[in-house]
Amino acid sequence: MNSTQEQADENRYGKEVAVAVSGCSKDDARMVFDVLRAAFTTDRASVDVPQDLGGKRPTVWNVTVDVSEARVVSGPITIGKPVTLDVQGGYWAVDELRRHLADAFTVRVVGTVSGDQEEEVRLRVESR
Repeated sequence: MNSTQEQADENRYGKEVAVAVSGCSKDDARMVFDVLRAAFTTDRASVDVPQDLGGKRPTVWNVTVDVSEARVVSGPITIGKPVTLDVQGGYWAVDELRRHLADAFTVRVVGTVSGDQEEEVRLRVESR
């Protein structure tokens, strides 16, 4: 199989990205989720907002994003503090997610783990 065919297959089948949001307030997590919902189809309804569960353990909020039909995010979004996102999916899908997040935030890659057909990337997003 040539690389063009492989990329076409990944574009068709590798369209979902799992996103874990942590290291932030529930309000900042909600802003990130709002951007993801504006840019892509997700498995979270707009009324399904991050909640604080209390306690001393860190909270992680999860969402699955379908990047196959991206929409334009209109401009920068302000969040209180930088937010950590752990994203996992096919190479094309993760790049597409990162590219659309950059429409709203400053996005920095802080770590990657590469696999055969998927990668896991830790991103830090912050206000521009």
